[in-house]
Amino acid sequence: MRLSTPSIPRLFAWAVHFYTATGAVAAFAAALAIIEGSYRAAFLWLAAATVVDATDGWFARLAKVKDRTPGFDGARLDDIVDYLTYVFIPVLLLYHSECLSQGPGVAAAALVLLSSAYGFASMDAKADDHFFTGFPSYWNIVAVYLFAARLSPAINAAVLVVLSALVFVRIGYVYPSRTPTLRGLTLVLGVVWAVMILAIILAMPDVPMLLLTGSLFFPTYYVVLSFVLHGRRAAA
Repeated sequence: MRLSTPSIPRLFAWAVHFYTATGAVAAFAAALAIIEGSYRAAFLWLAAATVVDATDGWFARLAKVKDRTPGFDGARLDDIVDYLTYVFIPVLLLYHSECLSQGPGVAAAALVLLSSAYGFASMDAKADDHFFTGFPSYWNIVAVYLFAARLSPAINAAVLVVLSALVFVRIGYVYPSRTPTLRGLTLVLGVVWAVMILAIILAMPDVPMLLLTGSLFFPTYYVVLSFVLHGRRAAA
C-alpha cells in the first residue's frame, strides 16, 4: 500500500529518533569492549556515539520532530543517551583500565556521576543563547586524554574532582555547532581536532606525546573562547 504524503515526514521524524537512540547501542558495545579489556575499541564506539550526537540535532531540526512526533520527547532521549556515552561509560572505562584506583578513585568516579546528573537535570544546562552552563560533561574527551597520557591514578582522580566542581560553577561554555560567535572557525578547528583525537585512539596504548600535546590546541581555544564570551555575557 502506498504511503500518503503526510506519513513520509512523520516516518522521517521517527527515523531521526531511532538514529539518536543508536547512541545507546554504541554505549552498550563500548561497555562490552571495556569488560573484554579492549579499550581502544571502546573509545571507537564512544567516538561513533559522539558523531551521532553531533549530527542528530541537525536532522531533528530538518525533520521538525517536535511538530511531527508531539507525543515523543526527543530531547529527553538525547539526554539519556548522552549521559550514557559522555558520563557513565567513560567513567567505567577509566576505572576498569586502572586509571583510577580503588578508594579515592571510586569516590572521584562517584562525584563525576552525581555532578553530571545534576548538570543534565539543571533547567539552565543549555542557555537560550546557545551556551552550556557549567562544565558540559565532556568526560569522554577527558577519558581519552587521561588514558593516553598515562598519568597516575591520584592525578587522574584530582582532575575528575576539579572538573566535577566546575559543573556547579555557572560559567557559559560554547556550544560548538550553535553558538554564533566564531562558529565557522570553531567548527573547522573542531574537525581538525577530531581527526587528531581519532589518530590518538587508533595509536593507543602507545600514543606519541607530540600528537597528544598538539591536540590540546582545541581544548585551549575552546576554554579561552568560552571564558571570553562568558565575560561579555556577564557584562551585558
